[in-house]
Amino acid sequence: MSATRPNLAAAYDPESFRRLGHQWVDQLADHLARTLRREGPVLPWASPATHVERFPANFPEEPSGVLPDLLTRVITDSHHLHHPHYVGHQVSAPLPLAALCDFASSLLNNGMAVYEMGPVSTAMEHNVLRWMAGVLGLPEGAGGVLTSGGSAGNLTALLAARQAKAGFDAWNGGPTAGPPLTVLVPETTHYCVARSTKVMGWGAEGITPVPVDAHYRLRPEALEESLAAARRAGRRPIAVVASAGSTATGAFDPLEAVADFCAKHDLWFHVDGAHGASAALSPRYRHQVKGIERADSVVWDAHKMMMMPALITAVLFRDGNRSFEAFAQEASYLFTGQDTRRWSDVALRTLECTKEMMALKLYVCLSALGTKLFADAVTESFDLARRFAERLQSSGDFELAVAPDCNIVCFRHTPKGLPASELDALQVRLRESLVTSGDFYLVQTTLGGRVWLRTTLINPLTTDEDLEALLEALRRAA
Repeated sequence: MSATRPNLAAAYDPESFRRLGHQWVDQLADHLARTLRREGPVLPWASPATHVERFPANFPEEPSGVLPDLLTRVITDSHHLHHPHYVGHQVSAPLPLAALCDFASSLLNNGMAVYEMGPVSTAMEHNVLRWMAGVLGLPEGAGGVLTSGGSAGNLTALLAARQAKAGFDAWNGGPTAGPPLTVLVPETTHYCVARSTKVMGWGAEGITPVPVDAHYRLRPEALEESLAAARRAGRRPIAVVASAGSTATGAFDPLEAVADFCAKHDLWFHVDGAHGASAALSPRYRHQVKGIERADSVVWDAHKMMMMPALITAVLFRDGNRSFEAFAQEASYLFTGQDTRRWSDVALRTLECTKEMMALKLYVCLSALGTKLFADAVTESFDLARRFAERLQSSGDFELAVAPDCNIVCFRHTPKGLPASELDALQVRLRESLVTSGDFYLVQTTLGGRVWLRTTLINPLTTDEDLEALLEALRRAA
């Protein structure tokens, strides 16, 4: 037996795995309990250089026995998204059950390029997508794929739009095989849409901006002029991208009006609902996405308001057959001799070849916890945002940027006596103070040329009292 065999056998030993698994779950459960009690900082701030020193690359040749201490340091020094004072980016506090599913997924490691490599997860993905399409009101025959994040999802949808509407074979002939293309997008659209069009070789004019109104929603009456401007510039518009829950303010564009415009001009209608498509789960707020059922494609992130770990993004197509057109090519060692529209070979329709068992966590949580849990989480987060906005408006020393459409609230502290010229710098300093102290984690954005504090109320355990404490912390810091 070679000298390495005992170490390999120990590394795969089921009983060692059992003991380690129990220990790690206990450590993570203790961390979750402390965090939910609001103990410790949200983000234990340290510089990048500090963490490089804390986690050096001096790996030993032999087993070291460092695991308990190493996991403790990872937990302690990480960003604690389950802390109810986390009100920052659009990244969820994942359900513990979903985390256990990731544990199983990593051990089983069923990549999903072809059906035989991931039979269970392929079936789960198929049915989770059918359920999501039904929630949005898409017709029978709708379908899609799960992919790694909203950026990959929007790229996938726009590739399908290009195949459907370009009028030439851009996949094989490249972007110069026909006239230059463009898509109409609201001025507030996520940067990943522009990144996608540049990846496809369309250049800076691959997006044509559409003005937004005072609530940062796309102005449908401006679409005709944006379309005409694109054509005057020698571009062929093929699609309109509308937002359901924009990144900066959470604004919902008027989807029905956009759908009417796309139908009139034979354009592909895509909805970037990465954040806000979850509104369809809530009986109280699903009117926010009225018209989404008319979209040709929709992107919906489950790792935002459905409390899933990152990343799990649904790309849904009104006509499920369109999902085969985004990546219409063959890999001889995988697909030769097969029907290249077989739904069960997922890699035919995604950017990824090997893909983790994304659907497992969502399928298990829906099955075990029920759909009402998710509907309630959306409703309560939207309600909380509206109550927070009312608190800000009545405070006398805070200014609300815009009434929230969803669970994103932008505001700024405006203490009496401070000149308007100094308010932007104050917001920057306030955020830095709270984040580096670890009291709260929030972000900032620029709207109308001014700096605003921005909160995403995405942790379902955040309360009105936590938000009142946030305002008090900002006042103290000022």
